[in-house]
Amino acid sequence: MNFGSNLLKFQSLRFMPAIIKYLTVQTKSLGFIVFAWLLFSSHVALSNPTDVYRIKKVVIDAGHGGKDSGARGKKAFEKDITLAVALKVGSYITTHCKDVEVLYTRTEDVFVGLDERTKFANESGADLFISIHCNANPSKAPFGAETYVMGLHKSEENLDVAMRENAVIAYEDDYTTKYEGYDPNSAESFIIFNLMQHSFLDQSLIVASLLQDEFRDRVKRKDRGVKQAGFLVLWKASMPSVLVELGFLSNAAEEEFLITENGQDYLASAIYRAFRDYKNRIEARSNSSTETYFDRNHNGSASNTPSSKINPPQPESKNQPATASTSTGVQFKVQITASGKQIPLNSPYFKNLDGIEEYVADGIFKYLIGSKQNYGEALEFNRQIRELFPDAFIVAFRDGKQIPLNQVVSDN
Repeated sequence: MNFGSNLLKFQSLRFMPAIIKYLTVQTKSLGFIVFAWLLFSSHVALSNPTDVYRIKKVVIDAGHGGKDSGARGKKAFEKDITLAVALKVGSYITTHCKDVEVLYTRTEDVFVGLDERTKFANESGADLFISIHCNANPSKAPFGAETYVMGLHKSEENLDVAMRENAVIAYEDDYTTKYEGYDPNSAESFIIFNLMQHSFLDQSLIVASLLQDEFRDRVKRKDRGVKQAGFLVLWKASMPSVLVELGFLSNAAEEEFLITENGQDYLASAIYRAFRDYKNRIEARSNSSTETYFDRNHNGSASNTPSSKINPPQPESKNQPATASTSTGVQFKVQITASGKQIPLNSPYFKNLDGIEEYVADGIFKYLIGSKQNYGEALEFNRQIRELFPDAFIVAFRDGKQIPLNQVVSDN
């Protein structure tokens, strides 16, 4: 991943939601919208940044509020917990990151429409958008924390969560106009949503992975993973964006943790630490396209060799895993998962699949499978992999280096 070109997009793409909206109204043509998006993203990808990128502004979004209480537990409303944690997160950032401006979508118990939240973030020129929520389930059994980035619903569970969070638009006046005919059952709607956030997906995944690491290691929450779904509150955000589900109010033990001052302090601290690490990582690498490859021997030890030229490692031995850089030309692979920590390739997590590859970019371990020259074949292969890993998605590589999928998909 080239952070140089990607970071420049942060400024250029702030105008993209308005462009997409205009094209939607003028043409009502999904094909034309997709074409325009590909043309635009290709244009900005060719630009060369001259300044070191800095994370200067973050918007903290406390989910729900006012007449929209969100999920309900036996003792608490989601809206109250999200506000308490959001304010604590902002306080941590303000105290420890003096160069960062913290903005809130709400600081009290008021209703704010989903579109107003991202509109505020866009108009403020934010570098990151963090939306904080609590989960719920008809069953009292589920528990744990999870983080979402914008994407198509890739499992029934993800769809259920997104539909519950998106249902808030019913509280808004004229919501069918505001959300441009949004239909949760419309594939076309989610294709457009996904395109608009695609340019920020890598950065969003980094934030999400760091968040899950903190929830698991610092707060000792069950790690429910990084997922993708079509959240309206992330749809028009013209910056990297994540939606955090802190835990389940439907689980009595987890609700007790969520409503305590100590629990909220730990959760807020985890979010702050993930933000801090993301900020440090982005700023350290913003003027470099250096990526790191890891070679592992059979006992699982790792050695890293950064290179300013993205070259493959030494020829593979029988005991070495493949990397994403073993051949030239455009290749389509399927990404199964990403993590801030290394996962053994023989881990039960991978369900005995052969050919798992490990690719490391900016400290994030990405686990891939397959290699297709044709996008249609990649789509079919991805469909098969999703039967085992519902959140799997296609990524593209050229000459061993990951590139935005929309740069090459039109050619296939």
